[in-house]
Amino acid sequence: MVHTPSRRGFLAAAAASAGAWLVYGDPFPNPAPDKPRRKVERLGIGAIGLRYQGSVIAHKAAMFGDIVAVCDVDKHVRDPVKAAFGSTPREFEDYRDLLARNDVDIVTIGTPDHWHTKMVIDACRAGKHVYCEKPLTLTIDEGKLLCDVVRETGRVVQVGSWQRSDQRFRQAVEMVRQGRLGRLQKVDVVLGKNAVGGPFEARKIPPNLNWDLWQGQTPDVPYLAERSHYTFRWWYEYSGGQMTDWGAHHLDIAQWAIDSLPVEIDGQASFPVIQNGYNVAIDFGATFRYANGVEMTVSDTGRNGIMFTGDRGRIFVNRGSLEGRPVEELASQPLPRENWNAYNFDNLDRPQRAGKLEAIINHMGNFFDCVQSTERRQPVSDVESQHRSVSTCHLGNIAMRLGRKLQWDPQAEVFVGDEEANRWLKREQRSGYETV
Repeated sequence: MVHTPSRRGFLAAAAASAGAWLVYGDPFPNPAPDKPRRKVERLGIGAIGLRYQGSVIAHKAAMFGDIVAVCDVDKHVRDPVKAAFGSTPREFEDYRDLLARNDVDIVTIGTPDHWHTKMVIDACRAGKHVYCEKPLTLTIDEGKLLCDVVRETGRVVQVGSWQRSDQRFRQAVEMVRQGRLGRLQKVDVVLGKNAVGGPFEARKIPPNLNWDLWQGQTPDVPYLAERSHYTFRWWYEYSGGQMTDWGAHHLDIAQWAIDSLPVEIDGQASFPVIQNGYNVAIDFGATFRYANGVEMTVSDTGRNGIMFTGDRGRIFVNRGSLEGRPVEELASQPLPRENWNAYNFDNLDRPQRAGKLEAIINHMGNFFDCVQSTERRQPVSDVESQHRSVSTCHLGNIAMRLGRKLQWDPQAEVFVGDEEANRWLKREQRSGYETV
Protein backbone atom coordinates (compact mmCIF):
# COMPACT_ATOMS: atom_id res chain seq x y z
CA MET A 1 0.00 0.00 0.00
CA VAL A 2 1.27 3.44 -0.87
CA HIS A 3 2.03 5.58 2.16
CA THR A 4 0.28 8.95 2.21
CA PRO A 5 1.01 11.77 4.65
CA SER A 6 -1.66 12.00 7.34
CA ARG A 7 -4.00 14.96 7.64
CA ARG A 8 -2.43 15.78 11.01
CA GLY A 9 1.02 15.67 9.42
CA PHE A 10 -0.15 17.87 6.61
CA LEU A 11 -1.60 20.47 8.96
CA ALA A 12 1.61 20.58 10.92
CA ALA A 13 3.59 21.11 7.72
CA ALA A 14 1.16 23.71 6.47
CA ALA A 15 1.31 25.60 9.74
CA ALA A 16 5.08 25.70 9.48
CA SER A 17 5.09 26.79 5.87
CA ALA A 18 1.78 27.48 4.16
CA GLY A 19 1.06 27.15 0.46
CA ALA A 20 2.50 25.63 -2.72
CA TRP A 21 0.82 24.55 -5.90
CA LEU A 22 -1.15 21.87 -4.16
CA VAL A 23 -1.42 20.01 -0.91
CA TYR A 24 -1.13 16.27 -0.52
CA GLY A 25 -2.92 14.70 2.47
CA ASP A 26 -5.13 11.65 3.03
CA PRO A 27 -6.76 9.77 0.15
CA PHE A 28 -9.88 11.57 -1.06
CA PRO A 29 -11.38 13.29 1.96
CA ASN A 30 -15.10 13.34 2.69
CA PRO A 31 -16.98 15.67 0.33
CA ALA A 32 -17.67 19.12 1.65
CA PRO A 33 -21.38 19.68 2.21
CA ASP A 34 -22.98 21.10 -0.89
CA LYS A 35 -26.47 21.15 -2.30
CA PRO A 36 -27.51 18.86 -5.17
CA ARG A 37 -27.61 20.75 -8.45
CA ARG A 38 -30.48 20.79 -10.89
CA LYS A 39 -29.67 19.29 -14.28
CA VAL A 40 -30.42 22.58 -16.01
CA GLU A 41 -27.48 24.24 -14.27
CA ARG A 42 -24.26 24.85 -16.17
CA LEU A 43 -21.26 22.59 -15.67
CA GLY A 44 -19.24 23.38 -12.56
CA ILE A 45 -15.50 24.03 -12.98
CA GLY A 46 -12.73 23.62 -10.43
CA ALA A 47 -9.46 25.39 -11.29
CA ILE A 48 -6.28 23.79 -9.89
CA GLY A 49 -2.98 25.65 -10.21
CA LEU A 50 -3.70 29.32 -10.72
CA ARG A 51 -0.54 31.10 -11.79
CA TYR A 52 -0.47 32.80 -15.21
CA GLN A 53 -1.41 29.97 -17.58
CA GLY A 54 -3.61 28.36 -14.96
CA SER A 55 -5.59 31.57 -14.61
CA VAL A 56 -5.78 31.96 -18.41
CA ILE A 57 -7.39 28.56 -18.90
CA ALA A 58 -9.69 29.07 -15.91
CA HIS A 59 -11.01 32.31 -17.42
CA LYS A 60 -11.46 30.67 -20.84
CA ALA A 61 -13.28 27.74 -19.23
CA ALA A 62 -15.60 30.24 -17.53
CA MET A 63 -16.95 31.09 -21.00
CA PHE A 64 -18.53 27.62 -21.10
CA GLY A 65 -19.30 26.84 -17.45
CA ASP A 66 -19.20 28.26 -13.94
CA ILE A 67 -16.10 28.48 -11.75
CA VAL A 68 -17.28 26.95 -8.48
CA ALA A 69 -13.92 26.21 -6.85
CA VAL A 70 -10.29 27.33 -7.07
CA CYS A 71 -7.21 25.64 -5.65
CA ASP A 72 -3.59 26.63 -5.21
CA VAL A 73 -1.48 26.30 -2.11
CA ASP A 74 0.60 29.32 -2.89
CA LYS A 75 -1.59 31.84 -1.11
CA HIS A 76 -0.10 34.75 -3.06
CA VAL A 77 -1.23 33.07 -6.27
CA ARG A 78 -4.60 31.85 -5.04
CA ASP A 79 -5.92 35.04 -3.45
CA PRO A 80 -5.95 37.37 -6.49
CA VAL A 81 -7.43 34.70 -8.76
CA LYS A 82 -10.13 33.93 -6.22
CA ALA A 83 -10.91 37.66 -6.05
CA ALA A 84 -11.15 37.86 -9.85
CA PHE A 85 -13.99 35.31 -9.80
CA GLY A 86 -15.85 37.05 -7.00
CA SER A 87 -17.25 35.65 -3.79
CA THR A 88 -18.96 32.60 -5.27
CA PRO A 89 -16.14 30.02 -5.77
CA ARG A 90 -14.96 27.96 -2.83
CA GLU A 91 -11.21 28.03 -2.32
CA PHE A 92 -8.97 25.12 -1.39
CA GLU A 93 -5.36 24.32 -0.65
CA ASP A 94 -5.74 20.58 -1.13
CA TYR A 95 -6.77 19.72 -4.69
CA ARG A 96 -8.41 16.51 -3.52
CA ASP A 97 -10.82 18.50 -1.35
CA LEU A 98 -11.84 20.23 -4.58
CA LEU A 99 -12.20 16.90 -6.41
CA ALA A 100 -14.46 15.59 -3.65
CA ARG A 101 -17.11 18.23 -4.26
CA ASN A 102 -20.30 17.20 -6.04
CA ASP A 103 -20.63 20.55 -7.79
CA VAL A 104 -17.33 20.13 -9.68
CA ASP A 105 -17.84 18.41 -13.04
CA ILE A 106 -14.68 19.63 -14.76
CA VAL A 107 -11.21 20.61 -13.59
CA THR A 108 -8.56 22.71 -15.24
CA ILE A 109 -4.96 21.96 -14.25
CA GLY A 110 -2.27 24.62 -14.59
CA THR A 111 0.37 23.34 -12.16
CA PRO A 112 4.06 22.65 -12.87
CA ASP A 113 4.74 19.63 -15.09
CA HIS A 114 5.70 17.17 -12.36
CA TRP A 115 2.15 17.27 -10.96
CA HIS A 116 0.17 16.85 -14.20
CA THR A 117 -0.07 13.07 -14.35
CA LYS A 118 -1.08 12.44 -10.75
CA MET A 119 -3.66 15.22 -10.77
CA VAL A 120 -5.24 14.03 -14.02
CA ILE A 121 -5.41 10.47 -12.73
CA ASP A 122 -6.94 11.53 -9.41
CA ALA A 123 -9.45 13.75 -11.20
CA CYS A 124 -10.52 11.01 -13.61
CA ARG A 125 -10.93 8.53 -10.78
CA ALA A 126 -13.03 11.11 -8.96
CA GLY A 127 -15.34 11.23 -12.00
CA LYS A 128 -14.22 14.61 -13.35
CA HIS A 129 -13.41 15.61 -16.91
CA VAL A 130 -10.05 17.35 -17.27
CA TYR A 131 -8.41 20.15 -19.22
CA CYS A 132 -4.69 19.85 -18.35
CA GLU A 133 -1.86 22.09 -19.43
CA LYS A 134 0.93 20.69 -21.54
CA PRO A 135 3.30 18.90 -21.34
CA LEU A 136 1.10 16.03 -20.25
CA THR A 137 3.75 14.01 -18.38
CA LEU A 138 7.18 14.11 -16.79
CA THR A 139 8.15 10.64 -18.06
CA ILE A 140 7.11 8.19 -20.75
CA ASP A 141 5.93 5.58 -18.23
CA GLU A 142 3.63 8.17 -16.63
CA GLY A 143 1.95 8.55 -20.01
CA LYS A 144 1.34 4.82 -20.35
CA LEU A 145 -0.39 4.72 -16.96
CA LEU A 146 -2.36 7.87 -17.68
CA CYS A 147 -3.73 6.51 -20.96
CA ASP A 148 -4.87 3.35 -19.17
CA VAL A 149 -6.69 5.32 -16.48
CA VAL A 150 -8.45 7.60 -18.98
CA ARG A 151 -9.64 4.58 -20.94
CA GLU A 152 -10.80 2.81 -17.77
CA THR A 153 -12.71 5.79 -16.38
CA GLY A 154 -14.18 7.02 -19.67
CA ARG A 155 -13.41 10.65 -18.80
CA VAL A 156 -12.73 13.32 -21.41
CA VAL A 157 -9.22 14.77 -21.17
CA GLN A 158 -8.10 17.70 -23.29
CA VAL A 159 -4.41 18.68 -23.17
CA GLY A 160 -3.60 22.36 -23.54
CA SER A 161 -1.63 21.97 -26.78
CA TRP A 162 -3.79 24.75 -28.19
CA GLN A 163 -1.84 25.09 -31.45
CA ARG A 164 -4.07 22.26 -32.69
CA SER A 165 -6.92 24.78 -32.50
CA ASP A 166 -4.96 27.61 -34.14
CA GLN A 167 -5.98 28.09 -37.77
CA ARG A 168 -2.40 28.53 -39.05
CA PHE A 169 -1.06 25.33 -37.53
CA ARG A 170 -4.16 23.33 -38.38
CA GLN A 171 -4.03 24.47 -41.99
CA ALA A 172 -0.34 23.54 -42.21
CA VAL A 173 -1.15 20.03 -40.97
CA GLU A 174 -4.01 19.70 -43.44
CA MET A 175 -1.82 20.83 -46.32
CA VAL A 176 0.76 18.16 -45.50
CA ARG A 177 -1.75 15.39 -44.93
CA GLN A 178 -3.74 16.25 -48.04
CA GLY A 179 -0.61 16.07 -50.21
CA ARG A 180 -0.06 19.75 -51.05
CA LEU A 181 3.69 19.30 -50.53
CA GLY A 182 3.83 15.96 -52.31
CA ARG A 183 5.53 13.24 -50.29
CA LEU A 184 6.71 14.65 -46.98
CA GLN A 185 10.45 14.15 -46.62
CA LYS A 186 11.74 16.30 -43.79
CA VAL A 187 10.54 18.47 -40.91
CA ASP A 188 12.79 21.04 -39.22
CA VAL A 189 11.72 22.40 -35.83
CA VAL A 190 13.32 25.29 -33.94
CA LEU A 191 12.43 25.70 -30.26
CA GLY A 192 14.81 28.33 -28.92
CA LYS A 193 17.50 28.33 -26.25
CA ASN A 194 17.17 27.06 -22.71
CA ALA A 195 17.83 29.57 -19.96
CA VAL A 196 21.25 29.65 -18.29
CA GLY A 197 21.68 30.75 -14.70
CA GLY A 198 23.15 30.15 -11.28
CA PRO A 199 24.45 29.48 -8.80
CA PHE A 200 21.36 30.68 -6.96
CA GLU A 201 21.24 31.48 -3.27
CA ALA A 202 19.33 29.22 -0.93
CA ARG A 203 16.75 31.31 0.91
CA LYS A 204 14.29 31.03 3.73
CA ILE A 205 11.06 29.47 2.52
CA PRO A 206 8.46 32.25 2.22
CA PRO A 207 5.46 31.87 4.53
CA ASN A 208 3.07 31.66 1.57
CA LEU A 209 4.83 28.60 0.11
CA ASN A 210 5.03 25.04 1.42
CA TRP A 211 8.18 23.95 -0.33
CA ASP A 212 7.94 20.30 0.67
CA LEU A 213 4.51 19.97 -0.89
CA TRP A 214 5.41 21.99 -3.98
CA GLN A 215 8.18 19.47 -4.71
CA GLY A 216 5.75 16.56 -4.72
CA GLN A 217 7.27 13.45 -6.29
CA THR A 218 10.64 15.15 -6.89
CA PRO A 219 13.71 14.98 -4.61
CA ASP A 220 13.61 17.05 -1.44
CA VAL A 221 16.20 19.81 -1.88
CA PRO A 222 16.84 23.21 -0.27
CA TYR A 223 14.52 25.98 -1.40
CA LEU A 224 15.70 28.15 -4.27
CA ALA A 225 13.26 30.76 -5.54
CA GLU A 226 14.43 30.00 -9.08
CA ARG A 227 13.22 26.41 -8.88
CA SER A 228 9.56 27.41 -8.55
CA HIS A 229 6.93 29.27 -10.53
CA TYR A 230 7.86 30.09 -14.14
CA THR A 231 11.52 29.05 -13.87
CA PHE A 232 10.71 25.48 -12.81
CA ARG A 233 11.01 24.57 -16.51
CA TRP A 234 14.80 25.01 -16.47
CA TRP A 235 15.28 22.11 -14.04
CA TYR A 236 15.06 18.48 -15.16
CA GLU A 237 13.56 17.54 -11.80
CA TYR A 238 10.33 19.33 -12.70
CA SER A 239 10.28 19.64 -16.48
CA GLY A 240 12.43 19.20 -19.59
CA GLY A 241 13.50 22.65 -20.77
CA GLN A 242 12.49 23.85 -24.22
CA MET A 243 12.24 20.27 -25.46
CA THR A 244 9.09 19.75 -23.41
CA ASP A 245 8.02 23.41 -23.16
CA TRP A 246 7.94 24.65 -26.77
CA GLY A 247 8.43 21.07 -27.92
CA ALA A 248 5.07 19.98 -26.52
CA HIS A 249 3.60 22.51 -28.98
CA HIS A 250 5.80 22.29 -32.07
CA LEU A 251 6.72 18.60 -31.98
CA ASP A 252 3.04 17.84 -31.50
CA ILE A 253 2.11 19.73 -34.67
CA ALA A 254 5.02 18.19 -36.57
CA GLN A 255 4.13 14.65 -35.52
CA TRP A 256 0.43 15.23 -36.29
CA ALA A 257 1.43 16.10 -39.84
CA ILE A 258 4.02 13.31 -40.16
CA ASP A 259 1.33 10.79 -39.14
CA SER A 260 3.85 8.28 -37.83
CA LEU A 261 5.99 7.57 -34.76
CA PRO A 262 9.78 7.77 -34.30
CA VAL A 263 11.93 4.64 -34.38
CA GLU A 264 15.40 6.18 -34.09
CA ILE A 265 16.63 9.17 -32.11
CA ASP A 266 20.03 10.84 -32.04
CA GLY A 267 20.70 13.67 -29.63
CA GLN A 268 23.55 16.05 -28.93
CA ALA A 269 23.84 18.57 -26.12
CA SER A 270 26.17 20.25 -23.67
CA PHE A 271 25.15 20.70 -20.07
CA PRO A 272 25.98 23.24 -17.38
CA VAL A 273 27.96 22.19 -14.33
CA ILE A 274 26.73 24.80 -11.87
CA GLN A 275 25.82 23.86 -8.32
CA ASN A 276 22.39 25.25 -7.48
CA GLY A 277 21.94 26.41 -11.07
CA TYR A 278 19.71 25.56 -13.99
CA ASN A 279 20.58 22.07 -15.27
CA VAL A 280 18.87 21.78 -18.67
CA ALA A 281 21.04 21.66 -21.79
CA ILE A 282 22.97 24.81 -22.77
CA ASP A 283 23.08 23.87 -26.46
CA PHE A 284 21.02 21.06 -27.90
CA GLY A 285 19.76 19.34 -31.00
CA ALA A 286 18.15 16.06 -31.95
CA THR A 287 17.30 14.09 -35.07
CA PHE A 288 14.35 11.69 -35.27
CA ARG A 289 13.74 9.08 -37.94
CA TYR A 290 10.10 8.01 -38.28
CA ALA A 291 8.69 4.62 -39.24
CA ASN A 292 7.42 6.08 -42.53
CA GLY A 293 10.88 7.40 -43.46
CA VAL A 294 10.38 11.07 -42.59
CA GLU A 295 13.28 12.78 -40.78
CA MET A 296 12.67 15.46 -38.18
CA THR A 297 15.38 17.72 -36.77
CA VAL A 298 15.00 19.76 -33.59
CA SER A 299 17.30 22.69 -32.89
CA ASP A 300 17.65 25.46 -30.34
CA THR A 301 18.98 27.94 -32.92
CA GLY A 302 17.14 29.71 -35.73
CA ARG A 303 13.66 31.05 -36.39
CA ASN A 304 11.17 29.56 -33.97
CA GLY A 305 8.67 27.43 -35.86
CA ILE A 306 8.24 24.40 -38.10
CA MET A 307 9.42 23.90 -41.69
CA PHE A 308 7.76 21.09 -43.66
CA THR A 309 9.58 19.95 -46.81
CA GLY A 310 8.08 17.63 -49.41
CA ASP A 311 9.10 16.62 -52.91
CA ARG A 312 6.75 19.28 -54.35
CA GLY A 313 7.41 22.23 -52.07
CA ARG A 314 7.74 23.43 -48.51
CA ILE A 315 5.89 25.58 -45.99
CA PHE A 316 6.85 27.30 -42.74
CA VAL A 317 4.50 27.91 -39.83
CA ASN A 318 4.82 29.59 -36.47
CA ARG A 319 2.60 31.68 -34.22
CA GLY A 320 2.88 34.67 -36.52
CA SER A 321 2.80 33.29 -40.04
CA LEU A 322 2.08 30.50 -42.51
CA GLU A 323 4.34 30.89 -45.55
CA GLY A 324 5.43 29.17 -48.74
CA ARG A 325 4.40 28.79 -52.37
CA PRO A 326 1.88 26.03 -51.57
CA VAL A 327 0.20 28.49 -49.20
CA GLU A 328 -0.02 31.10 -51.95
CA GLU A 329 -1.59 28.50 -54.24
CA LEU A 330 -4.50 28.09 -51.81
CA ALA A 331 -6.06 31.24 -53.28
CA SER A 332 -6.83 29.36 -56.49
CA GLN A 333 -6.84 25.79 -55.09
CA PRO A 334 -8.40 25.83 -51.61
CA LEU A 335 -8.32 22.75 -49.40
CA PRO A 336 -11.60 20.81 -49.51
CA ARG A 337 -13.18 21.71 -46.20
CA GLU A 338 -15.20 18.51 -46.07
CA ASN A 339 -11.96 16.53 -45.60
CA TRP A 340 -10.83 18.47 -42.53
CA ASN A 341 -12.76 16.50 -39.93
CA ALA A 342 -10.85 13.28 -40.52
CA TYR A 343 -9.02 12.94 -37.19
CA ASN A 344 -10.98 14.06 -34.16
CA PHE A 345 -14.06 15.94 -33.11
CA ASP A 346 -12.79 19.47 -33.62
CA ASN A 347 -13.58 23.14 -34.25
CA LEU A 348 -14.76 23.24 -37.86
CA ASP A 349 -18.08 24.82 -36.93
CA ARG A 350 -16.39 27.59 -34.93
CA PRO A 351 -14.89 30.88 -36.20
CA GLN A 352 -11.31 30.39 -37.37
CA ARG A 353 -8.95 31.75 -34.71
CA ALA A 354 -5.20 32.31 -34.50
CA GLY A 355 -2.97 33.38 -31.63
CA LYS A 356 -2.78 32.01 -28.12
CA LEU A 357 -5.68 33.72 -26.36
CA GLU A 358 -7.99 33.36 -29.35
CA ALA A 359 -7.10 29.74 -30.15
CA ILE A 360 -7.62 28.68 -26.54
CA ILE A 361 -11.26 29.78 -26.88
CA ASN A 362 -11.74 27.17 -29.61
CA HIS A 363 -9.59 24.63 -27.77
CA MET A 364 -11.64 25.00 -24.60
CA GLY A 365 -14.88 24.99 -26.57
CA ASN A 366 -13.84 21.74 -28.26
CA PHE A 367 -13.26 20.22 -24.82
CA PHE A 368 -16.72 21.24 -23.57
CA ASP A 369 -18.28 19.97 -26.80
CA CYS A 370 -16.79 16.55 -26.14
CA VAL A 371 -17.85 16.50 -22.48
CA GLN A 372 -21.41 17.30 -23.48
CA SER A 373 -21.58 15.01 -26.52
CA THR A 374 -23.75 11.97 -25.92
CA GLU A 375 -21.17 9.64 -27.47
CA ARG A 376 -18.27 11.15 -25.46
CA ARG A 377 -16.18 12.06 -28.47
CA GLN A 378 -12.44 12.53 -28.08
CA PRO A 379 -11.10 16.11 -28.22
CA VAL A 380 -8.60 17.41 -30.72
CA SER A 381 -5.72 17.13 -28.18
CA ASP A 382 -6.76 13.80 -26.71
CA VAL A 383 -4.67 11.97 -24.13
CA GLU A 384 -3.38 9.27 -26.53
CA SER A 385 -2.02 11.70 -29.12
CA GLN A 386 -0.54 13.96 -26.46
CA HIS A 387 1.13 11.05 -24.68
CA ARG A 388 2.78 10.17 -27.99
CA SER A 389 3.77 13.78 -28.68
CA VAL A 390 5.34 14.41 -25.29
CA SER A 391 6.97 10.95 -25.44
CA THR A 392 8.82 12.19 -28.53
CA CYS A 393 9.99 15.19 -26.49
CA HIS A 394 11.17 12.87 -23.71
CA LEU A 395 12.94 10.66 -26.26
CA GLY A 396 14.89 13.67 -27.47
CA ASN A 397 15.92 14.61 -23.94
CA ILE A 398 16.97 11.04 -23.15
CA ALA A 399 19.08 10.80 -26.31
CA MET A 400 20.70 14.14 -25.53
CA ARG A 401 21.52 13.15 -21.97
CA LEU A 402 22.98 9.81 -23.08
CA GLY A 403 24.75 11.45 -26.04
CA ARG A 404 24.17 8.63 -28.52
CA LYS A 405 21.78 7.16 -31.06
CA LEU A 406 18.86 5.15 -29.69
CA GLN A 407 16.48 2.66 -31.29
CA TRP A 408 12.84 2.93 -30.20
CA ASP A 409 10.01 0.43 -30.50
CA PRO A 410 6.87 2.63 -30.65
CA GLN A 411 4.48 -0.32 -30.22
CA ALA A 412 6.11 -1.74 -27.07
CA GLU A 413 7.24 1.76 -26.01
CA VAL A 414 10.72 0.62 -25.01
CA PHE A 415 14.24 1.16 -26.30
CA VAL A 416 15.47 -1.80 -28.30
CA GLY A 417 18.14 -3.81 -26.48
CA ASP A 418 19.22 -0.83 -24.37
CA GLU A 419 18.89 -1.35 -20.63
CA GLU A 420 20.57 1.94 -19.79
CA ALA A 421 18.18 3.97 -21.93
CA ASN A 422 15.14 2.09 -20.61
CA ARG A 423 16.00 3.19 -17.08
CA TRP A 424 15.11 6.73 -18.21
CA LEU A 425 11.50 5.80 -18.99
CA LYS A 426 10.58 6.53 -15.39
CA ARG A 427 11.96 8.36 -12.40
CA GLU A 428 12.04 7.50 -8.74
CA GLN A 429 9.17 9.21 -6.94
CA ARG A 430 9.39 10.53 -3.41
CA SER A 431 7.53 8.47 -0.82
CA GLY A 432 3.97 9.65 -0.29
CA TYR A 433 3.72 11.37 -3.69
CA GLU A 434 3.75 8.39 -6.03
CA THR A 435 1.55 8.27 -9.12
CA VAL A 436 -0.47 5.05 -8.86
